[in-house]
Amino acid sequence: EPEHRRGVCRSQSTEKVRSGHTQKEAADRLICPIMISDQPVLPASGITEAPARVHSGDELSAEYVMDRIDGIERRVRMLVSLRKREDPGREDQFRGLYLSEEHVDRLLVGRSSVRTVDWDDPAELQAVEERADVLERDGRSSRLRSLARTAGLDGLDVDLLLVVLAPDLDCRFEQLYGYLNDDVIRRRATVGLCLELCRLPSWSAEGRSRFHSSAPLISKGLVTVEEKDRPFLSRSLTVPDRVASHLLGVDLRDSTVSAAVRQCEPEYDRELVSGLASVLADDVRLIYLRERPGVSAPGVATAAFASLGLGTLALDLSCVVTQADLSNWATIVGREALLTGSGVVLGPIEAALDCGHQSIRAFSAIPVPVVLHGRVTWEPSWSRTVPLTVELMTSSSSARLNQWEHSLRSDAAAVTKDAEIITQFVLSGDQVVRAVESARLDAQYTGKPLGLEHLRKGARAQNGAGLDRLARRVQSTVGWDDLVLTAPTFAALRELAERARYRDKVLDQWGMRPGGGRGRGITALFAGDSGTGKTMSAEVVAGHLGFDLYTVNLATVVDKYVGETEKNLERIFTEADGMNAVILFDEADALFGKRSAVREANDRYANIEVAYLLQRMETFDGLAILATNLRTNVDDAFARRLDMIVEFPAPDGELRRALWEHCLASGVPRADDLDLEFCAQAFELSGGNIRSVAISAAYLAAGCGRPVTMADIIRAVDREYRKLGRLVVASEFGPYFELTGAT
Repeated sequence: EPEHRRGVCRSQSTEKVRSGHTQKEAADRLICPIMISDQPVLPASGITEAPARVHSGDELSAEYVMDRIDGIERRVRMLVSLRKREDPGREDQFRGLYLSEEHVDRLLVGRSSVRTVDWDDPAELQAVEERADVLERDGRSSRLRSLARTAGLDGLDVDLLLVVLAPDLDCRFEQLYGYLNDDVIRRRATVGLCLELCRLPSWSAEGRSRFHSSAPLISKGLVTVEEKDRPFLSRSLTVPDRVASHLLGVDLRDSTVSAAVRQCEPEYDRELVSGLASVLADDVRLIYLRERPGVSAPGVATAAFASLGLGTLALDLSCVVTQADLSNWATIVGREALLTGSGVVLGPIEAALDCGHQSIRAFSAIPVPVVLHGRVTWEPSWSRTVPLTVELMTSSSSARLNQWEHSLRSDAAAVTKDAEIITQFVLSGDQVVRAVESARLDAQYTGKPLGLEHLRKGARAQNGAGLDRLARRVQSTVGWDDLVLTAPTFAALRELAERARYRDKVLDQWGMRPGGGRGRGITALFAGDSGTGKTMSAEVVAGHLGFDLYTVNLATVVDKYVGETEKNLERIFTEADGMNAVILFDEADALFGKRSAVREANDRYANIEVAYLLQRMETFDGLAILATNLRTNVDDAFARRLDMIVEFPAPDGELRRALWEHCLASGVPRADDLDLEFCAQAFELSGGNIRSVAISAAYLAAGCGRPVTMADIIRAVDREYRKLGRLVVASEFGPYFELTGAT
């Protein structure tokens, strides 16, 4: 080609006319050696012995494919020679742009027959396969052979795949296929050309069936049929770039799939994983895992696939539900799993429900083991294939301990000595990994060795933000030493904390879990006057367990519209089921009040709300505390559903003295005239009121720039009394009555 015309882009028809070459001459020039590893493949043999060197597995895959492409070139060469001999218009430089009369006459002679000439060199093909056999015995398998086995392709399927693939590996085949298609702009293999190169008649059922939608090449996305509006034999065929790259040893995931890929940490619940692996080994292809908080369905599936030597392609359906054609997306997913030797994990299934059942059916038809997961019950109409349905239960404490130890590795001693404390967090494998990473970062920030508190903080960090919209999060800063309560109340709180800590042992290991669909939750009622320490006690219990405390905000729950309050409560319970937290319903009598006789519509709807709570509390799996000042206003039906009722009586003189000492701690400067014994005996105040008095007195003293004096205490008590609506009488204040300013 003249130098001044090199690299100039022009249409094929224009180039052919200007060059002065006929299509026959162009075909002659294209039949030249194919370069493989810088060694020309001679036209006579199509194969050249490669230099002796050590090949990687990917290089061998590419070399084997190119060796097979040499065989396709031999067939193309033979077919071009036959066409040149039979073509009446082979000297016409416009051939392929129109039909001449001679060409039409030849077409009317009769139906084309199958070529009888042997286009393959048996010895040559045998040599290629023998070399591949030797390499496979050395553990270096060709990807083309592996794909044929996993996709169920026979020899004809492989030949057809190579015919379609050839233009993607050598651009000469584009022009040669244009010549053989008798159309310079149709540079891809067509169905008819593929059948002719594989020595099959165009009406052959065996050949035509290879391009049916259910055939392995098409259904598994290895070959794409284009231009379906054209006659069958003239439809163009392509091999997706992902398949071509894979066969040449290049592993670049399809961009359509990459956006939805999620990384999964294997679950270490041996019993659960082994059961799933056993059914997968028995060729069960569709499994539905219904998830529960504290266990990751993708993690279970990942561990099961790994035990069978398979990889995992885990995808988040919520990232792809906006795609117009989920069926086509499912085909791409199946092809990606097939090429990588992986099982597919898809979910949550509820994300695809809005797209219709057809999309879920497409997922279930992926030609590899498929594990779907979600929180909804499986609907039989979602798939023609009956799946194995498994209800995932919360992992046992021993399985959770294995997960923590595996994630911590060298730091596992930080968990082993306090296993019961850390394993009470119900976390999935993915959450444990993130919790450990968060704990390590926190330990690095504080400059301390990784310890239990770092791990507990990392575990709390895995709580989602869904509950924050309906409740106020309180991170515990108080402990048992900060409580000033009666001995029975203190003991009851300790018992509540121990219930939460050892419920796995009692309910799971000892088999004390009740039936009837009841949950594993723990519910307690804190009853007592305002300021007796109910909220603070809930905070202490949460801190002892390492959990956060969430105080339900009634303003975001109660709604004037019928049914909306129940929906808001359901959101709270659903979010709380999947969190490691304590839920506090303060002023619980507003929600859990007694049902009444139905005299008007409002009574009926109020009773429905209480009835809903009665049912929902039984299926709750978390830790809930109800706090009320009016125990008698709480419906009696809740009593049976409560695990504990903790009474908070008003403090006596001894407790009030301890409360005064605690509120005016060592950090508060005190004057010498403070008489806390008198305050404890004279003023019958609750703990909350005493704290308010102490804070008010501290502000008065700080404003005057001196320590807290008895006068500050008396003025603060006077203000508290007036706030409570109580009378300020001289008999109660004794010698300090004058300091109140009352007359």
